[in-house]
Amino acid sequence: MSNYRGCMEVNFFGTLSITKAFLPLLRQAKGRIVTISSPAGDQPFPCLAAYGASKAALNLFINTLRHELEPWGVRVSTILPSSYKTGQSSNHAYWERQHKHLLQQLAPGLLDEYGDDYIAETKELFQNHARTANEDFSPVLDAIVRALLSPQPLVRYYAGPGVGLMYFIYSYFPFSVSDKFLQKLFVKKKLMPRALRKQSGLGVSLYHHNNNNNNNNNEEKLDK
Repeated sequence: MSNYRGCMEVNFFGTLSITKAFLPLLRQAKGRIVTISSPAGDQPFPCLAAYGASKAALNLFINTLRHELEPWGVRVSTILPSSYKTGQSSNHAYWERQHKHLLQQLAPGLLDEYGDDYIAETKELFQNHARTANEDFSPVLDAIVRALLSPQPLVRYYAGPGVGLMYFIYSYFPFSVSDKFLQKLFVKKKLMPRALRKQSGLGVSLYHHNNNNNNNNNEEKLDK
């Protein structure tokens, strides 16, 4: 729960507080609000529930604000960047601390159901994704400049390679396709949770056991 509250405090309540503080000046000057959000606020990225939920709250708040401030002449835009490499995301020590903290916070029963190998694989996948992220922030900076200076700013700016395609697939394809696309694009899990692996192993054992019994019964019938 602390992860969910922390994400909401930074991504939603932090933006809300700053925006409300400047609203009187923005209305008076017919200014602009430019917010950096994330595609994770619109699409169900695996393993990003807390972060995505906070960005979803932010997206809805900004969109509602856009309607409410239109009579005042205030333009509101949202920047939706692709994955970019930051100092924190590429910091090996950061991921080790996150991994250690998660293991300490998980209930023993939950850790047993998922397995420490499943959690370690998830950490490695996040690190690999961060290492391959884009280092050139110019698409984001260009989008911010256009949102601030354009005579007719867009409601949304897709900043970076692949974001427009991602939204096209999510908007027009069946969920089965868009879900597979996100799984291939982001965290490519190979391991199943430990409890499901045990169930799968039990199912295989029962299958072989039943097959052996059927074979024995068939042999007995042939003998008769």
